[in-house]
Amino acid sequence: MIWMLPAVIGLTACNGGSSSVSSDKEEALKKAVTPYVENTVVATYSKMADAGIILMEQTAAILDKVSKDEDYSALMVQADESWRLMRKHWEQSEAFLYGPAGAHNIDPHIDSWPLDFNAMNALLHDAERMAQIEEEGGSYVGDKLGYALKGFHAAEYLLFESVIEDGRAVGTGRPHAANLTHAEAVYLNAIVEDLTQQAILLEYCWAGEVSQAKMQILEEGEVDVFEDQYGWQMINAGEKGSIYKTYQEAAEEIIAGAIDIAGEVADLKLGNPYISSTAAERDYIESPYSCTSTLDFVDNIISIQHAYCGAKEGDESLSNYVKSQDEQLDTNVRKAISEAIQAIQAIENFESTAKNNPKVKEAIDKVAALEEILDDEVLPLLSK
Repeated sequence: MIWMLPAVIGLTACNGGSSSVSSDKEEALKKAVTPYVENTVVATYSKMADAGIILMEQTAAILDKVSKDEDYSALMVQADESWRLMRKHWEQSEAFLYGPAGAHNIDPHIDSWPLDFNAMNALLHDAERMAQIEEEGGSYVGDKLGYALKGFHAAEYLLFESVIEDGRAVGTGRPHAANLTHAEAVYLNAIVEDLTQQAILLEYCWAGEVSQAKMQILEEGEVDVFEDQYGWQMINAGEKGSIYKTYQEAAEEIIAGAIDIAGEVADLKLGNPYISSTAAERDYIESPYSCTSTLDFVDNIISIQHAYCGAKEGDESLSNYVKSQDEQLDTNVRKAISEAIQAIQAIENFESTAKNNPKVKEAIDKVAALEEILDDEVLPLLSK
């Protein structure tokens, strides 16, 4: 997740690799890198895009119902579930925010926080701009709105019920009551169109291709398509055209991505609400309207698990390589992942109890321990 426009991550490999890596090591790491690309990264983005397409169809149907003054409550429940599923796949991708997600600003585009609540309300009451959004849909949202007015959290606010307390919107976690205005329904549908287009773009940039139906969505949205072939570059490390000189470099980037998200979960996603001594820290809640923040955090750790252990049972993974070099270290990493997940799952009502909550502090410590073992032990082992 990106909070208020951080620096963009470039499309660059880690610098720790060397062209003189042994052939045995390179072969072992190649066996891990290929399924990582195909069964972890591409598969995750593909499922995220699939969920987005379903959500887009549902929000279009909600808009139609609102326009006809018909009941849409059942559709709203379905749309909430689709948003949760799409969100789950996104959070399980955050260990690989390097590459297209950073280079093309897709991460801040779809997951910036906090939502600009006041600007959104002003926009919804601007008849001229709302008419443009209704006409242009996701294209208008993608091209003409700032990060704090689109993406997962803008959709979340409109999909889930909230109440206003002290000038702040506080979520209930329940589906939005059946009282959406026409402007809100228009805006929701346009946000989801843009969100889905970006999800498809991520799949395309890694896989190099998508289905004809997905390509049509990109074309209809007039989305700039980037020919990254990022998955090809990682699978073909050392080949002409790849940014990776060795599979060691690719493996190091995989672990660096896992380290980055572990640090973000510990220091920011859990850490800021735990401290919450300022208004900014108080408002730093991952998913405040759906009240699914701890699910987001768990999925972030699962993204690390998939990056390290593989997402598909039986796949070769970096865990296999680490185990071949230091079996105890591999055991310790797996244990650290499990303990981080369990500590996060033990937190109840995070959105309203995060400040000075000892269970939050325990989760911070467990995630920080996971970050430390990846940074201090796994990454140096790969760099030998």
